[in-house]
Amino acid sequence: MPPGILSSRGQGPSPARARLVLCAMSLLQFFVAVDVTVVNIALPSIGADLGVAGHALTWVVIGYTVAGGGLLALGGRLGDLWGRRRVLLAGTTLFGAASLLAGLAPTFPVLVLARLLQGAGEAVALPAAMSTIVLLFPEGPRRSRALSVWAAVASCGLVLGFVLSGVVTEHWGWRWTFLVSVPFILVVIAATLLLVGADRPRPRAAAPVELRGALLLTACPLLFTYGVVEAGEPGSSPWVSVVALAGAACAGAGFVRAERRAAHPLVPPGFFARRARVAANVTTALLSGALSTSFLLFTFVLQDGLGIGPLGAGLTMLPLAVSLVAAAALVPRLLGRWGARACVVAGLGFAAAAMTGIAVVAVLDAGAPWLVPAMVLVAAGMGFGLVGLQYLAVSGTTDEDAGIASGVQRAADQLGGATGVALFVGVGFAPALRPADPFLVASALAVAGLLAGALVVRRVPAEA
Repeated sequence: MPPGILSSRGQGPSPARARLVLCAMSLLQFFVAVDVTVVNIALPSIGADLGVAGHALTWVVIGYTVAGGGLLALGGRLGDLWGRRRVLLAGTTLFGAASLLAGLAPTFPVLVLARLLQGAGEAVALPAAMSTIVLLFPEGPRRSRALSVWAAVASCGLVLGFVLSGVVTEHWGWRWTFLVSVPFILVVIAATLLLVGADRPRPRAAAPVELRGALLLTACPLLFTYGVVEAGEPGSSPWVSVVALAGAACAGAGFVRAERRAAHPLVPPGFFARRARVAANVTTALLSGALSTSFLLFTFVLQDGLGIGPLGAGLTMLPLAVSLVAAAALVPRLLGRWGARACVVAGLGFAAAAMTGIAVVAVLDAGAPWLVPAMVLVAAGMGFGLVGLQYLAVSGTTDEDAGIASGVQRAADQLGGATGVALFVGVGFAPALRPADPFLVASALAVAGLLAGALVVRRVPAEA
């Protein structure tokens, strides 16, 4: 077995091997991100093939996002307790198998189950992958560059998922939106086996895992999202939303209570002792909510407002992907000069300007070219904001808690995005508010969240 990352002899890998590991982990991150958005344009084809109405199809998106986000903290904890390489292999294998099941699903319930399993696989694999990168590259410019690559790959995956969905659905059929990732997942598994060494023996390996807290943490945003979506659905009973939202509140309260009483809580009590870490995770959720909302609003403006087809709408968003690549190259240099907090504040400002631009274009019914500045600003918001927040969220971690730090940060990112979309878009497009422009309302709510994030991140020391 080749020497692994931070091996028992204390020797790190060669620079070439470190870059190969980063490439493999980024490949996994790319297809995990792609699967967040790749189904959006394929949903009508899925509904027509499996005989499902549009309302039920939302679970193909929500199931994956919320299951993944809710279990990410558990995935990070498993990596710390059982070993990152072992957990990385298990999660990646589950994700690949679930992708295969989704592509071959004979019925809609099987497809939804496959999406839930995809989310669970992501939750187990990604914290282990991110913590592997964190421990592989020391704090400073090298870690900044590595995390920039990681964030840029994730962001490009989200954007290119729209393009890939249009191309694959039109030429191969919707099933290949899931099947296309399977061979690449096999490459990640092979690279992990070859490049990442065996895990160290861990004295805490036999410690129990707080499954009850993980299930409650997953149920809370799932019920909240369901309640908000149902509230905005014409003809839906208001009692369904009331019961779902009440259930979400109970699940959230139950999670807090369970964690306080647990002998081995999902997140150790001292984990949030660092003020910068708390602020980073709260701000991550607020920023991700706005950024995820911008993706959906771009799609609505292009397809519903301007009448552009699915493939054309996906191709129109390419400037966003190109801008993300440029931001990934620029941010690492500025992170060392400005500090992480300044980069985060800049990212929040760029994202707020982007949401304002989307609202203006929608209200004025302007053409697609006028959305390009907003796309560039969204890319800048991702590049500056998310990279800076990732750096703050994992600063000061050790081999003992890097996994849970990565898992909590990823959970804040994903759950913040899912909840933000449900809240901002759900309220903005609710029938009760139809006299107001829905794009304006949704954008205003997102900007309010970004302003709250700016107030939170002010609590981080200026040198961070």
